[in-house]
Amino acid sequence: MISDFRQNLKSIQDKVQKYSQIYAQKHNIKTHEIKLIAVSKYHSTQEILTLHSLGQCYFGENKVQDLRQKIGEIDSKSLVGKNSIDKNPIKWHFIGTLQRNKINSLLALRPALIHSIDSLPLALAIDEKCLELGITQPALLQVNSANEPSKHGFSLECAKEAFLEIKDRAKNLNLCGIMTIGAHSDDRSKINDSFAITKELYDSLSSAGASVLSMGMSGDFDLAIQNGANMLRIGSALFSTNKQNP
Repeated sequence: MISDFRQNLKSIQDKVQKYSQIYAQKHNIKTHEIKLIAVSKYHSTQEILTLHSLGQCYFGENKVQDLRQKIGEIDSKSLVGKNSIDKNPIKWHFIGTLQRNKINSLLALRPALIHSIDSLPLALAIDEKCLELGITQPALLQVNSANEPSKHGFSLECAKEAFLEIKDRAKNLNLCGIMTIGAHSDDRSKINDSFAITKELYDSLSSAGASVLSMGMSGDFDLAIQNGANMLRIGSALFSTNKQNP
């Protein structure tokens, strides 16, 4: 497993570097740094620890209960020292839809970033709990840039106003950027368009504190980078093995 994961990680890192350099040259900037989130929702703590041992420290989970279980399992493993968790802690991101009745449970786990603020009531409820706890929680506004009924998130028409209102009203929720999922299509031009229009929104919010643009997954992260993404959410491309893909 470790040899497969090492090869996967190296392949992704090489591609990220390639496309980020192309983006930087095109936009006449020195560098375009990108943070890689390993989506571990279908994978065991042993797989997570294996990938972590190779230097990957950012992981994303979709469900609060799964995140809680994996944090507990990793904290209790006798191999913690050997996996260098103490020296290089895992930084957990919550990337799934968050139900309001799970807010307390999620905040107790202190995620590094919540990617899925998809309504004003959710944002205000998180802010209220953060105030009670005396903490500040970084988060991203989820945008349904492809306008697909099956997806959560603010419409492009409402997203800017929502971002600004949350920034104004939610002082303990640090809204630091936006997240989107590319268009669900085999037509890569449609996926590209959904990323491009999200980048336009992101640029319009930079003066309001937007510094994170989370978009791009295993099948489309190249397009996301070419449209300015600085955070990727990669699952299958990192965790696949030769046994799974002969």
